[in-house]
Amino acid sequence: MVTNDNYFDTKTQLEYFGASQFKTFLGCEAKGLAEICGFYDSKPTKAMLMGSYVDAYFSGTIEEFKMLHPEIFKKNGEPLKDYEKCDRIIERAEADPLFHEYISGEQQRIMTGEIFGHPFKIKIDSYFPGEKMVDLKVMKDLEPVYKDGERKSFIDAWGYDIQGYIYQQVEKCNSGKELPFYLAVITKEEEPDMEIIHIPQWRLNSAGEVIKHYVDRFAEVKRGEAEPVRCGKCGYCRSTKMLKAPIEYEDFIGLE
Repeated sequence: MVTNDNYFDTKTQLEYFGASQFKTFLGCEAKGLAEICGFYDSKPTKAMLMGSYVDAYFSGTIEEFKMLHPEIFKKNGEPLKDYEKCDRIIERAEADPLFHEYISGEQQRIMTGEIFGHPFKIKIDSYFPGEKMVDLKVMKDLEPVYKDGERKSFIDAWGYDIQGYIYQQVEKCNSGKELPFYLAVITKEEEPDMEIIHIPQWRLNSAGEVIKHYVDRFAEVKRGEAEPVRCGKCGYCRSTKMLKAPIEYEDFIGLE
């Protein structure tokens, strides 16, 4: 049984896929496997910690978060200057009735289920049984981002459609219903912006095709039946890179 205590254990991570894990494998199989096995630890960035701070407040686990990350708090429990903005974000979120409504469901609901024959686990930020699922996102802003040489919405760039499909299908395994998936997005700007975004079913289904295409392959990598492919660009690949020989100038700058 997957619980809060074992959600990120190596055994659980090897047995189950999760949205974050699957997206990591999409970017780099080698990094995904190394993180599961404890060979590589992606240190949380300031941006990630800010998002976790806000998540912890609304999930009622802020005291536990403070114990896990004492480095971002003063002795009196107040956040350091770089993280004071988190309290302003929280105040803004609570001041908007609709936003607050959407993030006030059952907090951090854990579920497991199968997608395309493979076990997945999820932890829903705000769950409304029989009605909807909502994931809280704390973003830099609401503008499109450049990723992989393309201008994309932050939803597509960071794979939140993939997350939505996984959440929806795992929940469906438990309830038999296909619930709508929403993002409750609030920004880190000086004056935080916010939106409640519904990801339509056609977009979730499109993301599902990506999962269907890759999940068997990723499962083989996790079982040790296939060699993980290195992306050559991520932190893990850079930290484990071993030079074999000099390269030619033309190869380095991409000339034929």
